[in-house]
Amino acid sequence: MNKKKLIIVATVAGLLGTTVAAEASGFLRKVNGLLRSDIDVTVDGKATSMEPVFINGQAYLPAKSEADALGYDLRYNAREKRLELTSREESEVDQLIKVSGIIEEVRNNQAGDVQITVLGTGDWIVLTVDKDTTLTDQKGKPFKAKDLKAGMDVYAEYGPIVAMSYPGQSHAAKVVVGADRLVREDVIKSVEKTDDGWQVRLGANGKDGEIVLNAGKETKIVDQERQPIEWSALKAGMKVRAYYGPIMTKSLPPISPLFYLVANTAETGAVLSPAEVDQYRELAYNQLSEDQKKRLITKKNEAEVTLVNAADAAIFPQGEDKQKAYDAYKAKNGKVVLVTYKTSDDALLGPLTLGFSYETKEYFGNRIRK
Repeated sequence: MNKKKLIIVATVAGLLGTTVAAEASGFLRKVNGLLRSDIDVTVDGKATSMEPVFINGQAYLPAKSEADALGYDLRYNAREKRLELTSREESEVDQLIKVSGIIEEVRNNQAGDVQITVLGTGDWIVLTVDKDTTLTDQKGKPFKAKDLKAGMDVYAEYGPIVAMSYPGQSHAAKVVVGADRLVREDVIKSVEKTDDGWQVRLGANGKDGEIVLNAGKETKIVDQERQPIEWSALKAGMKVRAYYGPIMTKSLPPISPLFYLVANTAETGAVLSPAEVDQYRELAYNQLSEDQKKRLITKKNEAEVTLVNAADAAIFPQGEDKQKAYDAYKAKNGKVVLVTYKTSDDALLGPLTLGFSYETKEYFGNRIRK
């Protein structure tokens, strides 16, 4: 079967209304556009509901609506940072996307179905598991959705439609459950190169005792955006989430194989005291609007609180005065406290993150939700 495939190279963020804001990384540019609702867009002579945005004299159309109108399905490839348009002349089976990875999170949605966030090689996807999903273990025996949990290895087939969120969302046609890994969030004590790969020692905070994780060719390491990183990016004091085991030695410290490591590369290594964490959670909650509070999934006293360099915080202040204050703070290498909530809008917008000065507790602004 001949397949038509059109690829549009794009950055992570799509068109966000009439203004696109830029991240500190420099991959995005801030541009201003004019939404022209007075101009009609037709496809093969048929009217559509699309409204073009004119930027520097050129007309731009929303990728999802344009793809639908032209008979294409649209998917975001997170690893390659590109949008892929595929002709619907292909059969649905041909269009199913395959992923092998580990479950990061399990939660129930409003329809009563189970949603799993899967971290795979070059893929980060939220899959809905429902009555139409074939769910089994590796021996082909039926597996119950209520028994899915974080740390499980899975193989999944999903699609062909994928929502243009980050991570993407889709329906799981098939899920095969494998090994049940152990999960630990901790701080790196040391990272060393070995003859067979790398060795990561966790337990710098002394909370749960030390553990040694041996990494080989099968080990995948990614940053907080779930993008692959080099081992050289891992540093002592960095906060990580490790998926390892389930086999562990009885030595002290115990040793286990490492399969996935999610690292917060923006971490400074500094640690906030429990009292400071509570204080910033209170400041952030008081900064939220009533509408934002209604949309929170994360409880007030469970918001994620991290300390990062201001240059890495990717905060976008509102107003000229705030921008000047933030630029001056970055220039002197200040640190920013980020408070992050999960919300009911995450599927389309991403988590809600507020930034504060570590020195003065001044509220600078929010991260762009994407």
